[in-house]
Amino acid sequence: MDLKDKICIITGATSGIGRETAKELARKGAVLVLPIRDSLKGDILKDEILEQVPEAKLDLMHCDLASFASIREFATAFKKKYKNLHVLINNAGIWETKRNLTSDGIEKNFAVNHLAPFLLTNLLLNSLKASAPSRIINVASDAHKQGKINFSDLEFEKKYSSLGSYAQSKLANILFTKKLSQKLKGTGVTANCLHPGVVSTNLFDKMPKILLGIMNLFMISPQKGAQTSVYLATSPEVENVSGEYFAKSKNKKPAPQALRQDVADKLWEISEKYVGIQ
Repeated sequence: MDLKDKICIITGATSGIGRETAKELARKGAVLVLPIRDSLKGDILKDEILEQVPEAKLDLMHCDLASFASIREFATAFKKKYKNLHVLINNAGIWETKRNLTSDGIEKNFAVNHLAPFLLTNLLLNSLKASAPSRIINVASDAHKQGKINFSDLEFEKKYSSLGSYAQSKLANILFTKKLSQKLKGTGVTANCLHPGVVSTNLFDKMPKILLGIMNLFMISPQKGAQTSVYLATSPEVENVSGEYFAKSKNKKPAPQALRQDVADKLWEISEKYVGIQ
């Protein structure tokens, strides 16, 4: 896809993979609409991109992905300002080591990593359909292999597991992509997800220092981590590919639990109730 003057939304663009993805798409001439929670970080990002790509087209709009109300406000403001949306990259992610809740009272890993992109994507579907061919890209993780959708305790209220919670949210990203691609069949909108690699970003900031030191030995740079996102946003090779999982810009089979249709169907229904849409 030629991104010149195409409207692209990237969440989580102020750091890590999102920042590098934004830079690369700016170089390709995209109009970047960036949902930003922290205005100071947003200004730093804007200056950084404009320094490297002076002709970059950037629009920073406030959005807190830990708040359903804020996501709705962003979507409404976006649709008032723009008629089209050609690429939506749900890149933002967190990894809470302790059980914390959002302003909506929902466990944070599940809310920010899964429910936020679920809500945002659904609110923007009409814009994406009106701009077809268009693409949705969800940043998941190979951590989904350790995940299980525990419908009896989605928010880990009984016994909290940091890895279990994060892995579940990343598994949810893939199941969401699978179900979404089915719903979008025939619309000209594709939906794919990806594993960016184990990337040196602030996602791991809350990890124990000893563990982080070991992980740093095999982590890749955010620039390398952004490559598959950029590939899925731009490559003509995936123009008609939808519902797939990628790693290192190659189609890859996810874990068996990410392929279960019954789980994808049930997760979609429950997610609708959580965020208040039908």
